[in-house]
Amino acid sequence: MKSTTARRVTLAVAVVTALTGVAACGTEGSGEGDKAVGRSLTHANPLAALRSAEKSTDKAESARVRSTTSIGDTMSMTANGALTWGDGMKGNLTITYTGGKLAEAMRKAGTSSMEARYLSDAYYARMSERFAQQSGGKHWIRYAYDDLAKLGGGSGAYMKDQMQNTTPNQSVKLLLASGDVKKVGEEQVSGVSATHYSGTVDVADLAGKNSDLDAGQLAGLKKQLSQAGVSTETVDIWVNGQDLLVKKVEKAQMTAGTMTSTAYFSDYGVRVTAEAPPAADTKDFKDLMKAGGTATGSGVSAS
Repeated sequence: MKSTTARRVTLAVAVVTALTGVAACGTEGSGEGDKAVGRSLTHANPLAALRSAEKSTDKAESARVRSTTSIGDTMSMTANGALTWGDGMKGNLTITYTGGKLAEAMRKAGTSSMEARYLSDAYYARMSERFAQQSGGKHWIRYAYDDLAKLGGGSGAYMKDQMQNTTPNQSVKLLLASGDVKKVGEEQVSGVSATHYSGTVDVADLAGKNSDLDAGQLAGLKKQLSQAGVSTETVDIWVNGQDLLVKKVEKAQMTAGTMTSTAYFSDYGVRVTAEAPPAADTKDFKDLMKAGGTATGSGVSAS
């Protein structure tokens, strides 16, 4: 693969993976069925119910995650693992590319699945043996959020902000900020009774309200969103009897095709630890780019 193509694929996988992890972190939960008596007054009002879910999910601080994401024929992937958000997002996910052009690129690189570790300042992706043979025997790539922010323009800055500041209740905040939310009804999610809420959000407006981007970064992000053909997206969430998110689905039309992201959380409060891989077995993404690197992927958005 030519180095310029490798660079594009590397950054694309990094952004998709990271944001998928965040998306996963913004959804699901587990628990017992709906306690109708205890919830009847609070959940009669969708906005009041969502505010309660936002607080409860934020306080839980960790959960197991499983998610799927697809973008037209460009890519489809799954993510499974556990994340914590009590002090910035940290955790471990196994990313598997299941279809599309990106999966084909990953197979050519010697793998279609990888481990991703998230820390406060960077995330790490474990690559294939083929990659290690081409990088001095090193299996891991370190993606510093500061470096990705510089390389990705407005979307890179937004990704950095979300990776370091996001909480699993982001989807709830989005619906609250949009002012367009309705209660769909009671449904079963993974055998648990849950209340389904739905709404439509303006993606660029949402980014402005839900991040710490400056005016220049926000303008750059809006331009990139426009070029990608993204204007609005639908957000559906399901909340269980403990006011915890159990499922989230986001859908949007893009130039590359329909984007669909579905995430589930379980075992809220689970203990999560994440450590950087050994430095001797790690290559920095920035150094690979300077060298015209051979990296073709990275590892994570969840939520």
